[in-house]
Amino acid sequence: MTKRPKVIIVGAGFGGLYAAKALRDAPAEVLMIDKNNYHTFQPLLYQVATAGLDAGDIAYQVRGIFRSQKNFNFRQATVVDVLKESNQVVLEDGELIDYDYLIAAPGAVYNDFGTPGVRDHAFVIKSLERSIALRGHILQQFERAAVDPSLVEKGALTFVVVGAGPTGVEMSGALVELFERVLQADYPELDLRLARVVLVEAASAVLPTFSQRSQRYAERVLRRRGVDVRLQSTVAEARDNAVVLRSGEVIPTNTIVWAAGVRASHLGERLETDLLRGFRVKVEPDLSLQGYPNVFAVGDLAGPGPDVEAGKLLPQVAQVAIQGGKHAAATVVRRLQGRPGQPFVYKDLGSMAIVGRNAGVAELSPRFFNLKLRGFIGWLGWLFLHLIYLPGFRNRFSAVFSWAYNYFTFDRHARLILHADAADWPMLPDSPLAHDEGAEANSDNADTGGATDTTVATAAADSTDAAPFPVPPKAAERRPLESVGRQA
Repeated sequence: MTKRPKVIIVGAGFGGLYAAKALRDAPAEVLMIDKNNYHTFQPLLYQVATAGLDAGDIAYQVRGIFRSQKNFNFRQATVVDVLKESNQVVLEDGELIDYDYLIAAPGAVYNDFGTPGVRDHAFVIKSLERSIALRGHILQQFERAAVDPSLVEKGALTFVVVGAGPTGVEMSGALVELFERVLQADYPELDLRLARVVLVEAASAVLPTFSQRSQRYAERVLRRRGVDVRLQSTVAEARDNAVVLRSGEVIPTNTIVWAAGVRASHLGERLETDLLRGFRVKVEPDLSLQGYPNVFAVGDLAGPGPDVEAGKLLPQVAQVAIQGGKHAAATVVRRLQGRPGQPFVYKDLGSMAIVGRNAGVAELSPRFFNLKLRGFIGWLGWLFLHLIYLPGFRNRFSAVFSWAYNYFTFDRHARLILHADAADWPMLPDSPLAHDEGAEANSDNADTGGATDTTVATAAADSTDAAPFPVPPKAAERRPLESVGRQA
């Protein structure tokens, strides 16, 4: 029996997900590799961070999505390098896996643009773990202020959101709604009129990629609902207790949410090809890499556009990733059939953003008659579109139920402060008997038990994706894997 070619897909985001689906009937074996065993619906991460949705509402296990796809398999691992000459990917533990075709869709990470202190003191909402951590941190500020109201003057209830794109606008609107409509009842001892949301944007308008009418509408709604919008303001430094603007103003705060921009995954730098603005990979018209027609880059990693040389690239949004993943998969099928690939043509469907309750903006493309929807209709359009692309019936049902519950009760059920506590076993009372038994048990396992505990704790810490701005392993630490990797 002839061995079928193997297609490796790196990343379980929108690009990877739709590429795998498009290969359902292809005469090939599909292997998806991702560090998490689930797909995250990233446009709704801010709702997890603001207690609007549970983590399980916006995530779905990869194996469950592809349960009925016979040519699909999944591997939970991290790809750290690509050996294009030998058609292999390198996993974090040094293992080598062969491929015939590779679709790289590892996504993006936040870009701090070299701003001092951002990596150490700012929260980002690019993963479930970070969104849950931010939710706990936000609620913890109110718990602290309830015990010591003097902390309010020191910035405990001041929340600074940096970047007024869709993520920053949606986050700001959700925060003021959480404070005014939900937390007032939880904290009657606090004057929540003192809680502030400051939205900082370097450009002259919020939602810079939208029309001026939509920009003005969004800014007007934000200001009316209490958001302190700071336009043409740049963050010069982030501190553990303040944000310093380039103007010299210091805003006391314990919470900085960084939504100022992204850069392509560090895996792009390992592909050893030309990089464009934002570390995006330069691709051929069919999304393959120059000189390597069996390697494709899609989604946030790729840099296609109407005029790449002039820096005019397609936006790093879900629709570009979805369509790119489908196109790369179709090109793989054409290659298998001995046919040439075709250029990728992006079909712009439009842009949407939600400003808050009953307030949204939707600007549709010419294929939808250039409709501009604002207010309640724009808000409904946003909800409907996100439900369509949310994977899994249960997720859709749960999201609809949560939104309906929040809308009619002015409540949010996901107000949980969760801590990652490595100590699963409580400390025993400090008694001589307990001490002696513990010492004896430890002495019996001195050579193995301690090492095992340390390994487990380290692995658990790594799996939480605690670093908001991931740092890639040094090249010198990774290239030698060519000679020592284990063959898969």
